[in-house]
This record gives sequence, structure tokens and C-alpha cells, in this order.
Amino acid sequence: MTANRKELAVERAAKKEAVEQLNGVFKTTSVAVVAQYSGLTVAQMQKLRMQMKQAGASVKVSKNRLAKIALEGTDVIAIGPMLKGPTVIATSNDPVAAPKVAVEFAKANEKFVIVGGSMGKTVLNVDGVKALASLPSLDELRAKIVGLLVAPATKIAQLANAPAGKLARVIQAHASKGEAA
Repeated sequence: MTANRKELAVERAAKKEAVEQLNGVFKTTSVAVVAQYSGLTVAQMQKLRMQMKQAGASVKVSKNRLAKIALEGTDVIAIGPMLKGPTVIATSNDPVAAPKVAVEFAKANEKFVIVGGSMGKTVLNVDGVKALASLPSLDELRAKIVGLLVAPATKIAQLANAPAGKLARVIQAHASKGEAA
């Protein structure tokens, strides 16, 4: 009987640790996508995890009851009602990374069904998640901004060098005329 109590104590401690870990993830994430994964193989789940990791996102599978407890006190608490059945929660700090990978994975695997999500305190339905996925990623936006900032500097340098180049060509033309005469 005491062995059984020790097992229960260990199980409770493990659950408490899982809830605290999930709570930490939910507090630091900017977006969470909820999807049902019933019928996916282990290999498909590993592929999903790998794709999420490459995009800077993560995937969590936990008991819905524990996930709902972990959601309390976080911005993404709105996903609580979506946690029904076998669900997976994809999170990322980049608001586009997790939705983009989830939507692409759902296109390739019909058994992976996106239920909805949350971006901060904003609840997202399936269309909202798909709309987020269609946006450029944070890195792509940064690259575009840098490109826009660098372009004027390049044009200014070209304009500054152009008069000197024209002057050099005019002098060269006069010198060529003088040599020919």
C-alpha cells in the first residue's frame, strides 16, 4: 500500500512539473496553433516536430486537462475550449512560424486537422491561422526592410559617382580630340 502512495506522489510531481513547463512555454509564446492529429504515424509526427524545429517553433502533446491548467494566467488562454480529443499545440515566438508549418503540414497530411489558435489574446479560427501562415516571416520582413534601407544609400552613391564619371569621360573626349588634331 505504501508503494502505491509513492507511485501516486511521483505521478503528481511529474504532472505538476509538466504543467509548470507548459505554463512557461505558454507565457513566452506569441502564437499557439491547436490541431488534431488522430491517425498520424510516429514518423509523421517526427517529421512535424523536425519541420517546426527548423522554423523556430515547437510542438507539444499533453493531456488536455493538464494543458488547460497550464493555460491559466497566460495570454493564449483562449485556446482552452479547443482542447478536445487528441490535440497537439504548436507554439512559436515568431507569429508566422508555427502557423506556416502547421498549414503546410496539414496540406500534406489530411489526418492533421487545424482547429484554431491564438495570437496573444486574439482568438484565431482556422481561417485566421491560414491568414497568418500566408504572411511573410519575421526574417523575410527584416530582409525587405534592410533592402529598402540599403537601396537609397546605393542610389546616392551612384548619383555621387555619376558626375565624376561624366566629367572624366568629357575630359577624356577632349584629350582624344586634341591628340587627333
